[in-house]
Amino acid sequence: MLSSKIKNIIKKKNKKKIVCLTAYSKNVAEILDNHCDIVLVGDSLGSVLYNYDTTRKVSLGTMIEHSKSVKKGIKKSLMVVDMPYHTYRNPKEALKNAKKIIYETGCDAVKLEGGNKIIKIIKHLIKNKVQVMGHIGLLPQSQKGKFRFKGKNETEKNKIINDAKILSSSGVFSIVLECVEKSLAKQITKLIKVPTIGIGASVYCDGQVLVTDDLLGLNSTNFRFVKKYVNLRRIIDQSARLFKQEVIKKSFPKIKNSY
Repeated sequence: MLSSKIKNIIKKKNKKKIVCLTAYSKNVAEILDNHCDIVLVGDSLGSVLYNYDTTRKVSLGTMIEHSKSVKKGIKKSLMVVDMPYHTYRNPKEALKNAKKIIYETGCDAVKLEGGNKIIKIIKHLIKNKVQVMGHIGLLPQSQKGKFRFKGKNETEKNKIINDAKILSSSGVFSIVLECVEKSLAKQITKLIKVPTIGIGASVYCDGQVLVTDDLLGLNSTNFRFVKKYVNLRRIIDQSARLFKQEVIKKSFPKIKNSY
């Protein structure tokens, strides 16, 4: 039985764009909840918060602790949590860890990277009432070397299309298309019944997701698919500089800031 939140996401297919952003804490999630259909606790927190060179280093415990914080800031959005690397190597392991994530965090669904290669695992989760978001195209947990867009040649295109079809028919409620060539993303979005959510996969997807820290300009990443809506680093720098000046000049704290 699908929850009302997930049904609402599916209903947006071909009708209204789906908005998805990442959050790793309650404070950020509370703000995003006013604007998002989906809040994703992504394993991107590995590079964003911990400076890991790969998402493979993110542990299940780390994902759960951040997700527990995020849940406290969410009232209306669908909350999805990434299952980290090596937590879904087989159906039994996947179900155990997915249930642990859902039980401890109160999230609505989990996200797994891969198509046909992990389809038995995804089907096992769905059969056991775990709601799953798919993820194909560029797979950060599997990627070796420099990231590049997917769908450049016919072999790659056919594989991604096949993965999309298989995932859609398995019962996932949506599929993230990461760095998928735009004409291929358009083709897949028309082809499958569930919504596609793009990141670097063009406007043709049913929705879009970005890492919140990227759009806020909190880091120095310069991916083609990222639009920085504000330079928060500059604002933080200016605020810290002003605080420093006031402390040195003894103009802070004033009487009204003291007990």
